[in-house]
This record gives sequence, C-alpha cells and structure tokens, in this order.
Amino acid sequence: MQHRDPSDCGQADVAGRSARREFERRRQLRRERVASRGRVARVSAAVTPEPQSTKAWDQGAKGEELVGARLDRLREHGVGILHDRRIPRRGNIDHLAVTPAGVWVIDTKRYQGRPQLKVEGGLFRPRTERLVVAGRDRDKLVLSVETQAARVREVLGDVPVTGALCFVNADWPLIGGSFVTRDIHVLPPRALVRTLARCSAGAVNVADTVRLLDRHFRPA
Repeated sequence: MQHRDPSDCGQADVAGRSARREFERRRQLRRERVASRGRVARVSAAVTPEPQSTKAWDQGAKGEELVGARLDRLREHGVGILHDRRIPRRGNIDHLAVTPAGVWVIDTKRYQGRPQLKVEGGLFRPRTERLVVAGRDRDKLVLSVETQAARVREVLGDVPVTGALCFVNADWPLIGGSFVTRDIHVLPPRALVRTLARCSAGAVNVADTVRLLDRHFRPA
C-alpha cells in the first residue's frame, strides 16, 4: 500500500467534520419536515430556534474546530496531528497528537461551568475520584477517554499513550485549574497546547506512528 508523505499525513483532516455533518443533516431534515407542513409552519420555524438536540452538534463541532486549529499550529514544531478519527462501532476520536514522548488521545467538550475533581473516601474508605462540571457528575466523559486510549494502545503496543479531556469555554480560573484523574488530563486548550509543546524528548518516531494511526483509525 502506498502512503502519503509523513509531513502530509493528517493534513486533509478537518476537526469536527463528523459533528458538523450531523448538525447539517439534522437541520436539513427539520427544514424538509417544516416545508411539507405549509406556510404557517414555515413562518413559525423561521423564528423558532433549532432544537437543543440539534444545537448540541453545532456546539460540539465548534469546540472541536477551535481546539483543532490550535493543535494544527503544533505541526511546525514536529507534532503529528490527526483529527476526527473513527473507532469501529465505538464512535470517534476527536484528536490524536503524536509527539516524540508519546501519543495523546484528546476528547474535546464544550460545557459551561467549571470542571472539578471530586474526591471522596481515603483514610477509612476506598478513595474515589469523579469528574464534575458545574456541580454535575460527568465522570462518564473520563470513562470514554479511557476506552479511546485503550483502543489506541492496542494498536501502538509499547508507545506511551495519554488521554486528555479538553474543555472549551468552560469557567476555568485565570491561573491553573487543570488536573489529572485516573491518568486522564483535564485541562483548557491553552494548557493542552503548552503541555504538548513540552513533549519534545523521547524515542517515538512521529512520522511512522502517524502513519500507523492513520491506517487503523480512518477519518470519520
């Protein structure tokens, strides 16, 4: 099989493409339904916002696009970037960043409120950690990244793999706020980019690893 030059691998990726496509599909279906109901329905729909279930896809796509644009700027620093990669029967990976120190599996979320780590137990009870955002339990997001990272490890073998949850437009403090839970980094875009830029020391062949990931996780 002939492969693209490693410097080009992932260049055609579009961050948030599958989410954007789903938003457009839902919006078009709504327009078609409204058009079939007559003039009064069309006028009403014109002043009625899109359903939240549809807007969520638009908001998700915008978050992925924002993080993707920041990650793409790391290419000139030797970081390999892939966006919106499909996991068979398990959804998709928003972003993959390949550095000499290892691979980062990044899930982007656009939530309001402050991400925080809730710790319970310890001295007399087993210690537990849970992710909360705006006071609501969002630990399933951590579980999702753990699953994604595990799938990438199956492909890469001994290459170090790190999971990350990147929250866009969240209520992050001006300084700090990032944390790690169960080896998953939870952080804002600016901290994510700084962290990846520092991952310059290591024995990982970036070009070969990008090719391998490109073969196993196709564009969504």
